Amino acid sequence: MDDKFIRNIFFYKDYYLEFYSTLDQAVKLKFDWTLKLIATTERIPVKYFKHIEIALGLYEIRVEYSSDIYRAFCFFDKGKLIVVMNGFKKKSQKTPRNEIKLALNIKKQYFDEKESK
Repeated sequence: MDDKFIRNIFFYKDYYLEFYSTLDQAVKLKFDWTLKLIATTERIPVKYFKHIEIALGLYEIRVEYSSDIYRAFCFFDKGKLIVVMNGFKKKSQKTPRNEIKLALNIKKQYFDEKESK
C-alpha cells in the first residue's frame, strides 16, 4: 500500500470514535488498515468501501474480522475529504435501516452546521 495520501479522512464529532473505542484491539487494527487503504488507494476495492444504493451519497467502510462483520458510514465532502460517522457490528445480512437513517441524519447535521458557519 502506497503511503501517499489521495484522500483525507475526518471523524465527525465523536460518532466513529465512540464506536471504535468499543472494539477489540485486533478489530481496531483492521479498521486502521482499511482507513489507510481508503486514504491511499486510487481504486478502493468494493470489499472495503461500497456505496449504499438506497442512500444518495452514503458509503460504508467494510471490515471483517474472524466471523464478525463491522461497518462505518461515511460520505464525501469537497471531493477528496471523507467524513466518517457512526459504526456498528452487523448482525444480519442486510444493513439495518435504522443505522442508515441515523447516518443520513448525521450527514444532514454536518452540512447544516457547515452551512451555518
